[in-house]
Amino acid sequence: GLPAALPALPLELTVLYNSLLFTMGASDSAVKAEAEGIRQCLLRVLEACGVCGQDLSTEELWQKVLQEVTVEELQGPLHQLGALQAAWWLAASRLESTAGLFRLLSNNEDSGRARCSRGENELLSLLKAWQVPAEVASLPLVQSAEELKEILCTAAAFLQGLQELEAGNFPAALSLLQEAAGGFCSKRVLAQIYTCLGCCAQQMSKPQTALQHLKRALQVDFQCLPALSHVAAVYHQLGETEAELQALALLYEALEKNAPGAASSSPYFLIRTELLVDVPILASLLRHRHPSEVKYLLAQRCLQDGRVDDAVEHYLDFLALLQEGLQQQVPLDGGSALPRIPEVFLEAASALEQAGRHQDAITMCEEVISRTTDLIPRMLQVEERLQQPECPSLGAGLSQKKESLCCLAWRAAGYLHQGWAWATLGESKEAITQFSRCLGNLLRVQLYGSGVEPTEDLLPEVEVLQKIRLLSLIGRGMQFLEQGRHKEALLDFQHGLQISPGDPTAAPYMVQALWKLDRKQEAAAHWQKLSQSPPGENEQGRPVPLYLASCLKQAAFPLGESLARSIRDYLGTQRANATS
Repeated sequence: GLPAALPALPLELTVLYNSLLFTMGASDSAVKAEAEGIRQCLLRVLEACGVCGQDLSTEELWQKVLQEVTVEELQGPLHQLGALQAAWWLAASRLESTAGLFRLLSNNEDSGRARCSRGENELLSLLKAWQVPAEVASLPLVQSAEELKEILCTAAAFLQGLQELEAGNFPAALSLLQEAAGGFCSKRVLAQIYTCLGCCAQQMSKPQTALQHLKRALQVDFQCLPALSHVAAVYHQLGETEAELQALALLYEALEKNAPGAASSSPYFLIRTELLVDVPILASLLRHRHPSEVKYLLAQRCLQDGRVDDAVEHYLDFLALLQEGLQQQVPLDGGSALPRIPEVFLEAASALEQAGRHQDAITMCEEVISRTTDLIPRMLQVEERLQQPECPSLGAGLSQKKESLCCLAWRAAGYLHQGWAWATLGESKEAITQFSRCLGNLLRVQLYGSGVEPTEDLLPEVEVLQKIRLLSLIGRGMQFLEQGRHKEALLDFQHGLQISPGDPTAAPYMVQALWKLDRKQEAAAHWQKLSQSPPGENEQGRPVPLYLASCLKQAAFPLGESLARSIRDYLGTQRANATS
């Protein structure tokens, strides 16, 4: 409440600087509300000089103070307070305000812009050009302005590098992050910077450079486990499955042993780089995976690579974790590696099936079927494109429809896997029953309403349902062929071609059925048409879910060469008869 007095202001500004440093350091984050203390102090400085500034913004207030106040004793405390103001603005990502302040502190409007025109970063140039006033021995500081300058330089480079990375300007991001890596920070932050450099290099299609940066991050701070997660992702991109699995196994082991903890971050500095750089993209790049997510990734990669025994082990471990309350431990958001739980069960069933554990696969699928039965409406129609998708009620209806389609696909896939499992066990009758249940289940949905294709929002779910229907028809048709029920088999294969005309999977089976029905002329005509199609010409649509991959393998036509030989012999005989 005392009136402002010029002789006491240097002490007053220094006390405020020190107290705000303690407040910011103790809070472990940049408390922006505390910046109001700086504003009030600037107003007192103007008051002491007989100038009013109540209606000015903080930026305008700094400009007026630095222009109006020429008292030599106030220059050092004002510069120190300015550095602290810059720290708050950096923490709020207010880069323009920060650059403007340092132009004023350097008393040179053109210095930063001149360097920027030569390709240098303006804010970094201004920070480096700022001359820190000498400290006064009678006014000790808990953290010197020179130390704060170094931290501001590192934070500014790191923050701008992250912004460029998010914007997709990778060369600029790489340059700024390299600048930050050479700055003043703790080992923990340095490891984070190297991790971001690795992610940037990966985006630039430089995987080997990315690996170098990520390994450097782990050398600097072995607790920087997100770097190890990114290492696995780079190896996945390179197709080096063995190295990827080793990285994931190390990550899982490290996560199991220790919960992610904070490495030493130089606690004797109250203002630290990590307090000033707290943006969503950094949190995303440094997200710590839950051990269960890594366990699932191990299972998934093993299944994709055909290591079915290892995949089974990992899937069963993951499902055991599920029983321990995984859903409460891992947020199933966009950043999580986990798919929907029924898909995990179906992937596990696929792994069990490929490992020869058919009864276990059947049991696993029964769990999916029983859990989804009550979630599917009696009839579900996929209509044409919604006219007003921005309407909240229509959006909610679309979301509910997508959910119902997913449940329908999971249940149908459960029957599909059971059908293939029973077929492999030689139980044709039971296999036909399960394939028929799968097809009957799919009758609940009209895939095309009013004669038009479904809305784009529902197309992925609809394509999965079409693929399941096709695979089930092929599976049932194959069993009919084994039982000598060739007409019924032909109907299934023809139906498969009708619902997926661009998919070549059912075509050779239809040729085989025609051949067995002694309709050899038709079989030969279809075979010639099929053999003249360029490879891959008819393969359309999105990649199938992982849980259907084994069914696709089982549906592959096994007798291509022998059937082709029989048809060639037949055609040769026909030509010979025609010329004789």
